[in-house]
Amino acid sequence: MSETEPDWPPEPATTPQSLHRPWRAIVAVVELVLAGVAVWLATMAWSASISTVRVRASDGAELTSFHYAGNWVLAAIVLGLAAALLVVDAVRQFVLAARARPRKPRKDPQPAHS
Repeated sequence: MSETEPDWPPEPATTPQSLHRPWRAIVAVVELVLAGVAVWLATMAWSASISTVRVRASDGAELTSFHYAGNWVLAAIVLGLAAALLVVDAVRQFVLAARARPRKPRKDPQPAHS
């Protein structure tokens, strides 16, 4: 019995330079700017979430408490999370813009099967 090579499906055509795109650095800068805006909005939302309540008791003592508005706290948390994700993706974009290089061709040719 002779062994024959199975019919493998053809490999899809790929471009070796698909990851190295210099415009990814521009995308990263835009993401960093958006992250900065998100952090600024998060601080604004957090400061809007806290209100001070002062009550004077009948004996003259002043009682101070803080009221946290849940919707503003949630907005601050979501904006902070969005800023963190934007920074992580900006780092990834910078790395892909600077480091991804095409693969070098293999020096040893694949052995021919008979």
